[in-house]
Amino acid sequence: MEQVLHGSARTTVAIRQAIQQSQESLQSLATQYNLNPKTVAKWRSRKTTTDASMGPALGSAALTAEQEAFTVAFRRHTLLSLDDCLSALQATVPPLTRSNLHRCFQRYDIGHLPLTGAKQSLGEEGFKGCPIGILRVDFAEVQTGKGKQQLYVAMDHTSKVIFAEVNPQAKWVTAADFLQRVLEKLPYEVHTILTDRGIQFKPWAPHFLPGEPSFDDVCQTYRAKRKLLEPAHCWTKKQVEHMTHKFEEAITQSFRHQTTEELNKHLQSFLLAYNHTKCLKALRGLTPHEFVCTQWQNNPSVFTCDPSTLKLVFNT
Repeated sequence: MEQVLHGSARTTVAIRQAIQQSQESLQSLATQYNLNPKTVAKWRSRKTTTDASMGPALGSAALTAEQEAFTVAFRRHTLLSLDDCLSALQATVPPLTRSNLHRCFQRYDIGHLPLTGAKQSLGEEGFKGCPIGILRVDFAEVQTGKGKQQLYVAMDHTSKVIFAEVNPQAKWVTAADFLQRVLEKLPYEVHTILTDRGIQFKPWAPHFLPGEPSFDDVCQTYRAKRKLLEPAHCWTKKQVEHMTHKFEEAITQSFRHQTTEELNKHLQSFLLAYNHTKCLKALRGLTPHEFVCTQWQNNPSVFTCDPSTLKLVFNT
């Protein structure tokens, strides 16, 4: 029978057995078989003559078999996220860390939770393939030289066109005015507007003065259907939240602005470069403006004007 040895082996099974059975010194055996004394010492200390596995060790080095089985059963039973599992299990399994918990889930092929409910109906591709005109509106607090201010963000989930503006306060009138300016600037019709249940988007009657438009009034004026979403809903896929962090890193954290007007001017310059020059993988290498122009050529009925010469940014 042919022996199967790794490519760098200097010994055979017969030599290894002879080394283990011999009573001679390491140096004499090394000279006899033309080997390094360390190789002779290695095979003399082993109880078998087979090569040791050089691949990754099976199982966890930090967790026992019982702890690993308990962790896997907990994940499969609760279907909690990685961080939630870590918070729930750390008291019971002290050696548990986020990294070894992630590796444990990967070994048992439970690293990704199954899609259920609305996530499954939406599909893994999110808004890919949906018609243009699904607008997500959100806001976040940003720290500036003038203290905390409100960053309003509107993003089309299909074309990835983004509008944003900084305001000193988060008011109902401010949110409605921001939405109206976005809808006036977009060259196509918006049929769906997604928001969370924040008070900035709710028509609280006692806080409105006569003649002040509400967020819902603007939606009705432009014949857009509004949908209320829970925070971190699967339909948002955290795209707006991700862009909010991008704005903070690129603008508010890297530069100091003395006035809100100066901050908004810098923000519009950033958005102009993003909407017209940023090639996105989600759009197959096109910029948001190029994607809008392509949609205009394919389906001009949903457009209100020619977007080819239009700047997708607020005027400053």
